[in-house]
Amino acid sequence: MKKVNILNVSIDNISKQELLEKLTQQGGILITPNVDHLIKIQKDREFYQLYKLCNYRVCDSQIIFLAAKFLGYPLKEKISGSDFFSEFYQFNKNNKSTRIFLLGSGEGVAKKAKERINQKVGREIVVGAYSPSFGFEKNESECQKIVDLIEESGATVLAIGVGCPKQEKWIFKYKDQLKNIKIFLAIGATIDFEAGAKPRAPKPVSQLGLEWLYRLLSEPRRLWKRYLVDDLPFFWLLIQQKLNLYQDPFALKSVEVRPLNKFHT
Repeated sequence: MKKVNILNVSIDNISKQELLEKLTQQGGILITPNVDHLIKIQKDREFYQLYKLCNYRVCDSQIIFLAAKFLGYPLKEKISGSDFFSEFYQFNKNNKSTRIFLLGSGEGVAKKAKERINQKVGREIVVGAYSPSFGFEKNESECQKIVDLIEESGATVLAIGVGCPKQEKWIFKYKDQLKNIKIFLAIGATIDFEAGAKPRAPKPVSQLGLEWLYRLLSEPRRLWKRYLVDDLPFFWLLIQQKLNLYQDPFALKSVEVRPLNKFHT
C-alpha cells in the first residue's frame, strides 16, 4: 500500500472502496488523521507510537488532503471517519459476521445511534452500545465492565468515539482482552452524527476545507482553543516540510514499539 508522509505521520494512499474491501476481509485498526491529530502527535510520544502501530491511517481532513497536494504527493481521496463509517455498515449490511458495538457519546446517544443505524440497514448490525462516564478511561472497573459488555454482545467490530487520543489509547490498552473484535474503528464524533445529536457540516462546506469552521461555530466554547490556538502551528510545520526543514520531534529519540499480538502492520 502506497503512503504519503505528512509531518511525522504516514498516511495510506488508498481509495474508500479499497479500504472497505481490505478492512472487511483482513480486519485491523483504523484511525483517521486530521490536523488536530498531527499536532498532538508532535508532543505526545505514546500517541506517536500507537499511530505507527495502526493498520490503516486514512485522510480525514480536506486540509490534510490539500496539504498532500501542496507537498507534491496527492492522495487518492479524503476518507473522513464519519463518511466511512456509514459506508462501512452499508457495505456490510448483508454480512452476518459483521456485528458492531458503539462506544462513546453522551448518555443515551450511542443507543439512539444504534437504533437509527439498524433501521437504515434493516437488520441488527449494531448489537450493543454504551455511553461511558466522563473520565471513564481512568476508572478500571468501568473499563472492565465495558470489555465484558463488548464480549457478551458478540460484536466483531468496535466503533469508539470518545475523543483523540483517548479513543486510540483505549483501543491499544484493551484490544487483547477483546477476543472477538476483528475491526477497531476510532471515529471521533461519528456516533453523535449518527444519532442526530450533532449536525454535520454540509458537503460543500466540507469540500472547501471549512468543516472545522462549521464545527467551531456549532460548539465554540468546546472547540475554540483547538482550532484557533492549538492547531495553528500545523501550517508553519507544513511549510517547513515543503522546504525540507521539518524535523520529526521523535526521530532522534528512542521510541519503544511494543509488538502487536492481534494485528500486524
